[in-house]
Amino acid sequence: MADVTQRILALLTTLQSGRAFSGDELAARLDVSPRTLRRDIDRLRGYGYPVQTQPGPGGHYRLTAGNAMPPLVLDDDEAIATLLGLATLAATGSATEGSVDEAATRAYGKVDQYLPKRLRHRATQLRASLETSISLGPSTSADDLSTLADAIQRGLIVTFDYSGKDGPASSRRVEPHRQIHHHQRWYLLAWDTCKDDWRLFRIDRITRLQTSTSTYTPRPLPADTAVDYLRQGLNKHRNRVVLTVDAPLPAVADALKYQEAELATLDDRRTKVVLMLDTWEWLLLSLAFLNADFTIHESRDFRTACRAFGARLLDCE
Repeated sequence: MADVTQRILALLTTLQSGRAFSGDELAARLDVSPRTLRRDIDRLRGYGYPVQTQPGPGGHYRLTAGNAMPPLVLDDDEAIATLLGLATLAATGSATEGSVDEAATRAYGKVDQYLPKRLRHRATQLRASLETSISLGPSTSADDLSTLADAIQRGLIVTFDYSGKDGPASSRRVEPHRQIHHHQRWYLLAWDTCKDDWRLFRIDRITRLQTSTSTYTPRPLPADTAVDYLRQGLNKHRNRVVLTVDAPLPAVADALKYQEAELATLDDRRTKVVLMLDTWEWLLLSLAFLNADFTIHESRDFRTACRAFGARLLDCE
């Protein structure tokens, strides 16, 4: 039975690539006879997976979209990753009705219903043993994320009302390009047709989202990736800080776990750190937990401020 399960998983993984495969190609990939392949195809259909067969010359097998969700065919590691992912997402919001985190909470409680019998017991054990700390962020509508994903895929312009950090809501008409998840926030990178420029929008601040019938031609992104562009915006008014810390990289990474820092090992005892910060106080607060010497190379203002603070501490003796 274990061999059959492994074969079915391998066959399903191959077919889920979306392309068509001839019978000979599939049999060779899976190292089975044509007769065994046909039986395994029938088993997949019995599980609810719609496998299309094209007979004759040029014939093939292809996995097509079905109308109903068949039982999930996951290996043990995939089942664990699914539950951990749902648990993590469920802990990021306030469980507002219709939000992504609320949907994850519901799915987390019943995902085992869609698992093969051999994995249900293990999934139940994991769920019963797992607790996740709350890391609150603004709840974001699952429907809005889905609507934007569809508009991006189809190249459709969307309209919405947007409430910025300050000021009243404004009406926007944009070409959506990417959705970004960063630091417990969901963002939309889009070309604003009224501003004639790229803009970033917090998706939790979007209301009255509507998809139009107008299409657009995708534009080159304004950075290597949407995440890079977001970081450029978030760091726009921050200072670049470069320092050497006399501690190994794992220890430095732990001390700076709440900062977006680039770390590089210089040797067994020293780590180079590059990060963007608003104030020097955040830097000292993080480094205080390390009990290690450090040298600030950039910026001069940060170095001067830290020296002055050190002098004040010495005067407290």
